[in-house]
Parts: sequence; C-alpha cells; structure tokens
Amino acid sequence: MTMYSMRCPKCGVIQSLNETCKNCGAKVEGPSSGLPSHQPTIRSQSSQARPPGRTGSEENDPIPLETVVDPSQIYQLSFYGIGGSLFGIIIVNIFLTIITFGIYSFWGRTKVRKYLMSQTELEGDRFAYHGTGKELLIGFLKILPLFIFIVLLNSLPAILGLGKTVEAIANLLTFVIVFFVLFPVAIVGMLRYRLSRTSWRGIRFSLRGRVMDFIKLYVVGWILSLLTLGVYYHIFSIKQYEYLVSHSYFGNQKLHFDGRRTDLLSSYLLALLLTIPTLGFYWFWFSAKLLRHLLSHTSFGTARFSSTITGGRFLLFHLGNLLLVIVTLGIAGPWVMVRIIRFAFTHITLQGPLDLASIVQEAELAPATGEGLAGFLDLDVGL
Repeated sequence: MTMYSMRCPKCGVIQSLNETCKNCGAKVEGPSSGLPSHQPTIRSQSSQARPPGRTGSEENDPIPLETVVDPSQIYQLSFYGIGGSLFGIIIVNIFLTIITFGIYSFWGRTKVRKYLMSQTELEGDRFAYHGTGKELLIGFLKILPLFIFIVLLNSLPAILGLGKTVEAIANLLTFVIVFFVLFPVAIVGMLRYRLSRTSWRGIRFSLRGRVMDFIKLYVVGWILSLLTLGVYYHIFSIKQYEYLVSHSYFGNQKLHFDGRRTDLLSSYLLALLLTIPTLGFYWFWFSAKLLRHLLSHTSFGTARFSSTITGGRFLLFHLGNLLLVIVTLGIAGPWVMVRIIRFAFTHITLQGPLDLASIVQEAELAPATGEGLAGFLDLDVGL
C-alpha cells in the first residue's frame, strides 16, 4: 500500500494525505502523481524571500534547495492552548497580585508558564514546567540588595550635592555596570533557569557554559557595533545566538550551530540602506531570511531545524497582532500570545533521523537569581 504526505498550502504543516488540514482545517489536495510517504520532497525556503517592490506571488517563488526527508523523521510542535483560558489565568493573576501588593506576581508568572508548556506537544507527549513561585521570590530577594546599590550609586551624588562632575561619573558608572555586566548576566541566568525547569518525557533541558565568556562576547560586540555605526551588530547578534545554542542541551544531547557569521552581512547592509525608502518594512523580509538561515544551520543530533517563514507572512502576521491589540485596547494580549506560539510552531520543523531513545537525563539545576535580575531590568528572552 502506497502512502502519501503533503504540506498544507495555507499553514504549511507537513502531514499525511487528508482532505482537510489537521492544523487549520483548510481543504487540501493530494499530488496527482506524488511521492511515496517514505520519500517525499521537502523544499526548504532558504534565502529567496521576496522583498517589497517585487512583482508576483511570494509563495510561488522558485526554491533552489531540495532535500529528501522521510516524513517519519519530521518533528513539529503542536500547541493546544486557547486565548480564553490564558486570559482567565492572567485576570486572576492581576487580581491576586494587586491584593497581595505584588507578591503573588511570582506565582502568577509560574502559572502562565506551566499552562503554556502543558499545552505544547511533540510526538504525542506534552512538555512540563517545574519552576515555582517560591523560587522566583527567593531570586528576587537575592538580587534586591544589588538593585538598591545601583539606585543609590546613581542618585546619591545629586542628593548630596557633590557636583555635576561627580554626578556624570556616577551616571556613567551605573550605565556601564547595568548595560555591560548585568544585562548579559541576566540573559544567561534567565535562560539557564527556565531551561533547567523545562522537561519533555521526563528529561530536562539545560544551558551550560561560563557566564564570563558571554559577558566578554557581549561587551566586545557592543563596542564594535558602536565603532562601526551598527554594521558589526549583525555579526554580534549571530555570535550571541551561536553561544546560547551551542551551550544548550536536552538531557545529554547538545545542540549545534554551524553557520558562518558573515553569510547574510550583505543582506543586512541592504536592509540598513532600505530602511528609510521602505519605511522600515524591508526588515520583515530580512528578519524572516535571518530566521531561516539561523534555523537551517542549527542541528540537534543528526536532525536539523527548518523554517518556512517568509517576509510577507511575517509582515501580515505582525500587522494582524497589532490590529488586535489596538482595537481591543490590549485585552486581546492572551490571544495574540497564542497566535505567536502557533505561528512559530506551524512554520518551524526539525527534520532528519533522531535517536530519542539514546537521550538520557543529565539535568543541571540553576538558581532563579538570573530570573530575578531580568525582572528588575524588565528583560525577557523567550524559549
């Protein structure tokens, strides 16, 4: 018996041949002379996104790269959460946070994360989040003395009337400490905590590597970006991605990044030049191209990530979210969050052979101090 697989023309989900898409419900048609399901042709949209001004349909652009992938070796996340349920959780969180003078906010954030993870599924199994509100509160209290010190350092010279020169030195020192030290520490600490509290099939994720290495990368990257008037920032952002990915693990299995940092430098420079002529809209095309590039060079074991996000889809998606937020005066925030997750899961897959049975637990627990610091800095980096 010959079986066929197909990609939904509306949402892009790869699935077995059906009359309707299992993800979005759109009507689909199977290939008249398709390939057997054990050898479908999956076309990777690597770098052919259509910028503004080109004619024709973006979705029908020729795609140069074709690889043969067994559909049983295609892994895609599914999300079953709904905006109404998330809205209910957030409303209760806001009420309890108000009556507890902010203390419940730590438990409220944990409830949202647990809900989102519990509604995320891969290969028939849901993810789990193991963090607690108590951990976040303790992390906050640990970082509180540092926050008080930063505030005093920045404000005391003015309060004591030590002069404009001392005030300027204190302000500069505060900026250097916060931006060049606390920010990179918060990024690593926050991701390290969240990954260590996330699991799938009982196996936890982790972020390893020395924080000092990321601080050096961060400081040098910003200095070179400023000296080159932003030209180096593209390379700097890829180096950050490379560091965080190459130090991330699922159990004992490490992720890898093998892309070159200058591959899209010409595209980045073009985006800078087209910022004013296109009113900034060209950045949607560059962002989609960058995401496809980063994911196509990110691997997990012998499997590799892939993205079908295009500039046009990216633009329309963001405009839709903005419209929802404006029309509802922000009430649609939970629904927008659900839309973002589903959009990402629809357009991102992991393709290739993957020996999940060989992955064993190798958890590395991390304190919530970095999470507390990120809260003070109003910094959030999603998983």
